[in-house]
Amino acid sequence: MSEVAANCDLCGSEANLADVTVSPKDDAIVTLCAICRAGVEGDISDAPHWRCLSDAIWSADAATQVTAYRLLSRLKSEAWARDLLEIAYLEPENLEWAEAGLGDDDEPALIHRDTNGTQLAAGDTVTLIKDLNVKGAGFTAKRGTAVRNISLVPDNEGHIEGRVNGQQIVILTEFVKKS
Repeated sequence: MSEVAANCDLCGSEANLADVTVSPKDDAIVTLCAICRAGVEGDISDAPHWRCLSDAIWSADAATQVTAYRLLSRLKSEAWARDLLEIAYLEPENLEWAEAGLGDDDEPALIHRDTNGTQLAAGDTVTLIKDLNVKGAGFTAKRGTAVRNISLVPDNEGHIEGRVNGQQIVILTEFVKKS
């Protein structure tokens, strides 16, 4: 016999709760408020409400973690969501489950390619082929530096984002090669 949750599994709200199945597993259920349900079922845009995902991604409940991961993935154009995805850890089977539910409708319209013409994907590791002065940060990103877990800039195929010396920077694809 299961107990009905008194709060939203993502944000903790007590109003307008309903159970939602976390596909593709039919037996995985999360209890969500109306705002969280709308984000799961439709379009999502950055709003203060979604900062609740910074707690939900660390939930002990796998279905809650998977739901938070999927929402953060849809918000990854926001720096805070990208940063949270970078540090979040999901067990391998939960990560596979989360990624299975993301679908292929998020395919980027633009194709990002490195200096050799190799297609880049979010999460790839690239190597800098030239010393790059990082404006505003006061350092030079040295040739040969590996940039792990890159993000693709959705509206510009010539730009990617990655962390160098602890700073999130935009890098031109003509100065990187896929590792």
